[in-house]
Amino acid sequence: MNNSVGNTARLLGAGLRALLVLTLVCGVIYPLVVTGIAQVAFSDKANGSAIKSGGKVAGSELIGQTYNLPKKDPNNADEAAQPDLKWFQPRPSNGLGSNVTNGINTQYNLLVSGATNLSGDNEKLIQQVKDAKDAVVKDNSTAGYQVNPADVPADAVTSSGSGLDPQISPEYAKIQVHRVAERNHLDVKQVEKLVTDNTDGRILGFMGEPGVNVLKLNIALKELTSK
Repeated sequence: MNNSVGNTARLLGAGLRALLVLTLVCGVIYPLVVTGIAQVAFSDKANGSAIKSGGKVAGSELIGQTYNLPKKDPNNADEAAQPDLKWFQPRPSNGLGSNVTNGINTQYNLLVSGATNLSGDNEKLIQQVKDAKDAVVKDNSTAGYQVNPADVPADAVTSSGSGLDPQISPEYAKIQVHRVAERNHLDVKQVEKLVTDNTDGRILGFMGEPGVNVLKLNIALKELTSK
């Protein structure tokens, strides 16, 4: 009986010591080491790839966001947000949200991110693409520049798999140049240079496609207009 109690006590003691040691190693030491290495070697990425404007964090390089006009009634959840056309606009974010304007979900809501999961021949998706294309042509045509519907790229009318893509194609950015220049009273050449300066090439020169980070581009636009 005494031996049984003694063995049980030793086993419980060994288990408790193992628990404490593993908790210390795996729950304290390991996270601190990994966090320390990340902060030293990859500080920007470890902190969310934040982008600052005017000394304040404007967003993340990895997550798209909207550039909309303020709602007339902020408390009205049914009121559709309208894009502020003086800014470069991101690609659609159809995902799982419900706030739709011209067939485009403009929420970029982290809580409802995701793809539409609609097949290529789905009537709803086809109508969304048609409406989005019409909106792109209408919004970006100016007195001296008419958008050719055939020139509207795919990313201007379809959302990404996450619905939170921070980049647009250089082709979509260029379609928006005349409208942005007109709305901000800038020369078209100035805005075209902004797009060129903020266009990222392929990774290692051959992986992926060139892209334009909309947040970085709009920050550059804000700096230009402030001058």
